[in-house]
Amino acid sequence: MPSNSPTPLLARLSAILLGLVLSTAVSLAHAQTLPDVQRLMKQGQMAQALEKVDLYIASKPKDAQGRFLKGLILTEVGRTADAIAVFTKLTEDFPELPEPYNNLAVLYAQQKQYDKARTELEMAIRTHPSYSIAHENLGDVYAKLASQAYDKALQLDSSNTVTQTKLSMIKELISTSAKPGVKPGVAAHPAEPDKVAVAEVAKPAPIAAPSKPAEKAPEPVPVAKAPEAKAPEVKPPEDKTPVAANAEADVSRTLQGWANAWSNKDVKSYLAYYANDFQTPNGMARKAWETERAQRIDKPGKLQVSVDNIKVTLAGDKATVRFRQHYTSASLKTSASKTVVFVKSGGKWLIQQERVG
Repeated sequence: MPSNSPTPLLARLSAILLGLVLSTAVSLAHAQTLPDVQRLMKQGQMAQALEKVDLYIASKPKDAQGRFLKGLILTEVGRTADAIAVFTKLTEDFPELPEPYNNLAVLYAQQKQYDKARTELEMAIRTHPSYSIAHENLGDVYAKLASQAYDKALQLDSSNTVTQTKLSMIKELISTSAKPGVKPGVAAHPAEPDKVAVAEVAKPAPIAAPSKPAEKAPEPVPVAKAPEAKAPEVKPPEDKTPVAANAEADVSRTLQGWANAWSNKDVKSYLAYYANDFQTPNGMARKAWETERAQRIDKPGKLQVSVDNIKVTLAGDKATVRFRQHYTSASLKTSASKTVVFVKSGGKWLIQQERVG
């Protein structure tokens, strides 16, 4: 049975304070503000740090680094919902940055929303494939999902000794991976175990406990067992919940294919992504809508359509997809949030509804 006690699974939050490079020039006065905020955070003066960073953001509302700092502070003081809102808005405004996705995953994992955490980490890796922290965190999330699947299997068949062994191995791996995050001497809220890992790693590198590198060394020992644990780890989604495991990826691929057909001006392929009962704008006749779409797509000049920040919500044979669409033509360049509803028909995901926002 899974323990109800909080287990810090993810390795650490990203320290964008050291790694994020911004293109916007910062005045000397502003350049001094963020180091002051970091200093206050190190001293545990979160209220003052939040007040200072809010003033900074008020003068530079589009500054990613200041907003990221605010998200870290809100995480520190336990305002998780507010921190999630800050990091979510950062993913919308700066979809190319992997750190906000990673930090969203950490917060979702603390709430035991592991599917959401997995989605955010996959987005972080998609934007930055060499982002090692996200890869490590994704491994921890998969380990927890595997633990839940094995535990469910044992509830259904408690005599299955093979599953018992697998569950034991996964729990050992999770326990070992969690050790580096438990540093009550460093955390701002030692009485709140779930915040220990977040509080510690949200700070710049100098704040981390000196013994952390040494404690990371034992990790290869349980990881060596991973080949045995990881092979069956994939099986529970296939055997128990194939739709939940595979449909999300299928929907994402379909959305990408739709955008590619649009970019390539392949009108026939583009229209084939729409279901027969697609809800056309303002109740327009289907034939008239198709003609209008074809005329717009066939206009002279280069056309480029791309999608990112994809979030899929499944409900049986229906999937609601929220994403960011980037459109560039000879005369127009836009970026907007969109929502598309897919339905599964004849083994394919087809668009039933499409709207901006």
